Amino acid sequence: MIEETLLEAEEKMEKAVVVAKEDFASVRTGRPGPATFNKITAEYYGAQTPINQLASFSVPEPRMVVVSPFDKSSLSAIERAIRESDLGVNPANDGSIIRVVFPDLSEERRKEYVKVVRTKAEDAKVSIRNIRRRAKDALDKAVKDGEIGEDEGHRAQAELEETTHKYAAEVDELLKHKESELLEV
Repeated sequence: MIEETLLEAEEKMEKAVVVAKEDFASVRTGRPGPATFNKITAEYYGAQTPINQLASFSVPEPRMVVVSPFDKSSLSAIERAIRESDLGVNPANDGSIIRVVFPDLSEERRKEYVKVVRTKAEDAKVSIRNIRRRAKDALDKAVKDGEIGEDEGHRAQAELEETTHKYAAEVDELLKHKESELLEV
């Protein structure tokens, strides 16, 4: 019972860190890459489809991404999705590929991105703390119902705290890395 609760909490915390990592990857630094396009979807045969499933991406220059659709008929839909996204870029379509040139990030824009990343990190840590709270409640209930002893309950809660700190520190480390990436000129 204790091991199941702790294992479930750890798996959920791990997922929260993975989600934070994906969110950080979608925030553009000075070097755009394929992850910049992860959250963008395009209309493809009547369904909203992530464009990373519709095309391949290459980075021939530091500020340019070339998008090569697998199906040429989806070219205009992908171009429209990129143009309407929050990336603030104007893609160039030459009939077979799309070139997306990213402007240099201004200092002001970099600071805005740092705020966005900090918010995403805090969301991840709140999620981790909520997972801890639910697991702690389950352990408290088990102690109260007599399913486990008080000593076992305290040991399990100490282990839960340790796990929580570990994953919160992981998010902090990801945040620190992303901030330094954003602020490097």
